[in-house]
Parts: sequence; structure tokens; C-alpha cells
Amino acid sequence: MVFSSLLFVCLFLPLNLAAYYIPKKNSTRNIIMLIFSLIFYAWGEPLYVLLLLFMTFACWMFASGIEKSKQEKPKKAKFFLFLSCLVALSLIGIFKYSSFVIDNISALTGADIQMNPIPLPIGISFYTFQLLTYVIDVYRGDAKAQKNYFNLLLYASLFHQCVAGPIVRYSDVADEIMNRKPDMADFNKGVMRFSSGLAKKVLLSNQCGSFADTLVLGDSALANSDLLAENISTLSGGSAITLWAGMLFYMLQIYLDFSAYSDMAIGMGLMTGFHYKENFDYPYASSTVSEFWRRWHISLGSFFRDYVYIPLGGNRKGEVRTILNLFVVWALTGLWHGASWNFVLWGLYFFVFITLEKLFLAKLLKKIPAFFRHFYLLAVVFFGWVLFRFENTEIMFTVLKGMFCLNSNPIATHEILMYLKDNFVFIIIAVLACSPVVKTAKGLIDYYSKRSQAVNVIYSVYRAVIPAVLVIISAICLVGDSYNPFLYFRF
Repeated sequence: MVFSSLLFVCLFLPLNLAAYYIPKKNSTRNIIMLIFSLIFYAWGEPLYVLLLLFMTFACWMFASGIEKSKQEKPKKAKFFLFLSCLVALSLIGIFKYSSFVIDNISALTGADIQMNPIPLPIGISFYTFQLLTYVIDVYRGDAKAQKNYFNLLLYASLFHQCVAGPIVRYSDVADEIMNRKPDMADFNKGVMRFSSGLAKKVLLSNQCGSFADTLVLGDSALANSDLLAENISTLSGGSAITLWAGMLFYMLQIYLDFSAYSDMAIGMGLMTGFHYKENFDYPYASSTVSEFWRRWHISLGSFFRDYVYIPLGGNRKGEVRTILNLFVVWALTGLWHGASWNFVLWGLYFFVFITLEKLFLAKLLKKIPAFFRHFYLLAVVFFGWVLFRFENTEIMFTVLKGMFCLNSNPIATHEILMYLKDNFVFIIIAVLACSPVVKTAKGLIDYYSKRSQAVNVIYSVYRAVIPAVLVIISAICLVGDSYNPFLYFRF
């Protein structure tokens, strides 16, 4: 089950909210949220809910042991921390990376090692990282160990963010698990945030994804090794404008999709009294790669910063060690996104630019006009998404060469020019949705609504009506549209 489905929007979420607000005690509400969360997670994978239950139980036990022993027996506490990390990382390693490791061993040694593919539990990277933040925060003294296993299970399995993020740290919501106080103001904000995220996903992201699949092939075709020769032939014959446009649509899709799910998660959290931190801050408006990564998938970046980069020494141990620490972080960042070398290459690609910016490029960029800084950032990110999308290196290089007509392909065709012309208005809307334009306009309306009674009345009507309109339009689109990809499956 995904947020952008009729089942979720029209049945699951309304039933959850209705059941949630019947009792008044948070303890009873927690039980209701836990039941709904486990149903949500088990909907498509009933067996793998056991993995979530076990990993949560292990971290709950080890964190309790850490808290009891960290004062008098610090070595024992450190041992419990080691065990919790070992269990969590071993499980994600088995389910997410074992096939990748076996395939590479076979390629290096020439051995014919046969292994049946292991289905990937949806969201395993998200809830594994969340449980690790819990245990580590208890060890550091930033949070108290949760006495009740089921409260910790609620934190790990909460359907708002269990399968699609953001990565919510336990210390950020520990108090709200038992002491949250939902109010109407937050509920209204949550409804607006959820409905706008749903519309962003259904009306914009899905359409961008459909365009990208049409122009540079869809995931199912790219993943089929039997179609490799045919895919290369198709892409090498595509015009340069077709390939550029296809990757532009993918660039728009991946932001609109990721940020839409975060919007919906944050909105549902507000509806039920949880306050999750922002996960995206208009990253395409950045001027440097470093700034981009402070704005993109903020919860993941802050996780690697606080739990990997800083413990490794950060920038406190000299320039060489800083570069080595950045290398480790970005290799892991790439690997987190998927068990394939193209993701590692994608992570290291950004490591190169971030390192160059730290060494000298950032000072140079400050001396050039803002437009060129922004163009530099968009160009770096654009080609990064080429690395991200194509797991097969032959296909990847075919696309890269084709963008510059190195496949003896034409610059443009009549068909692609008409295609872009027909969808020009949509492209402008999608680009604006990736920019702070809407946020700025909202700020101006808020400002004038406080100073004009007429504007305030119109704005109040808008806030009351627009969520329902967005949900209805999104639902109508979902009724007749079978294209509704779940990009988080590999996570």
C-alpha cells in the first residue's frame, strides 16, 4: 500500500483518523496507530513484518542493557551498542546487499556461485537507520531507553514514514510518543500539507515519470537483461534533445516524488500530533553542491553527518583525514540508495565535487554571478541523475554520448519538438513546483491577509477549499491512471 493510492486515500487514512480520535488517551491512540501501521506495512509483505518486529525487539533489548550498564560498566554498554549495530547492519546486509556481494565475488573469481534472489523488504533502510539512531542516542545520553517495547515498535513502524521516510530520529519524537497534544491548527496544516503532497505526486511526479519512461525507457525495460541490446539500440538512435528532455523529466520526477512523500508524511504527522522535521528545502534552487546536499533529503544527510562523518573525526583531524571521511560518507550514501555500482559511483561523483568545493571551488564560485553558480549546480546534479538512473554502464554511456550526438544520432527530430511543444505548459508548472515560487507567494499572501480583511476572508476560504479540491482531482486521476510508480522500493 502506498500513500498515492485510492485504497489509502479513500479508505485507510480516513479509517485511521476516525479510529485515532475516538479515544482521548495517548496510550490508547498508540495502540490504534500501531495496529494500523502494522497492517499498512504487512499489506504487501505479511512475512517481512516479522523482520521489523525482530529488529525492533533486538534494539529495544540492547538499548535497555546500555542504559542499565553505561554508568558502572561502560565496556558492557559499548558491547551492547556493538551488538545492536551488528544485528541491524547484518540484517540489512543480508536482505539488501547479499546478492550484490555474491555477484561481485563471482565476477572477480570466475566462480559460478548460484544464489536465489532475496526479495527486498520495503523500507528496510529507513527503519534500520531509525532504530540505529535510537540505540546510539541512548548510548550517548541524548535519549532515554524506551521501557515499553510496543512504543518503540510504534516509532519504528509508524506508517507515516516507515517505508518512504523521512528518517525520524527517536530523540525528536520520544516525548510525543506519550505526551503529544494534537490541536486543530496543526490538524488543518497537516491536511493542507498532505493534500498538496498528494497532488504533487499524482499530478506532477507521475506525469514527469511517464514522460521520462517514454523518452529514456522505463525501469522494467531497463532491468530486463534480455532487452539490453534492444535498449542500447533504442537509446543510441534517439535524438540528443530526446535524451536531454527525458533526463530533465526524470530530474523533475525524482524531486517531486521524494518531496511529495515527505510532504504527506509530515502532514499526517501533524494530523496526529507528531512533528517531523523538514526533509527537502528546494534543493534545485542551490548554488553549490554542498548547499544542494544541505537541502536534499535532509534527514539522510544529517544521519551520515552525525553518526558517521563526525564520529570518524569530521574535519578535526586535518585535510587528508577530512577527505577520507568524506569519501567514506559518500560511498555509503551511494550504497544506501541501492545495491549496485552505479549508486556507489553516483555517491563518489558528489564526493568529488564536494571535496573540490571544500578545497578551492567554493571560493571561486563566490566571485562569479549567481546565475552561473546556479547553472553549475544544475549541470552537476543533472548528470548525477544520469548515473543514478542507469544501473547498466553500457546504457549509461550510450545516453551520455547520445546527449552530445556521439552515437551518430540527430540533434532533434520533428516528433520530439512537437512533444515538448505540446507539454510546454506542464513543464513550466513542474519546474515552478521545484522552486520556492509557491512558498514565496504564500508568504506574501500571509503577510497581506494579516493587514487586509478582504484578503484574509479570501485566504481563509482558499485554505478551507483547496485541500478537498486537490484530493478530489488526485483521486480522479488515480481512477483512470495505472502509472503510479513507487520509487522507494529499493530502499
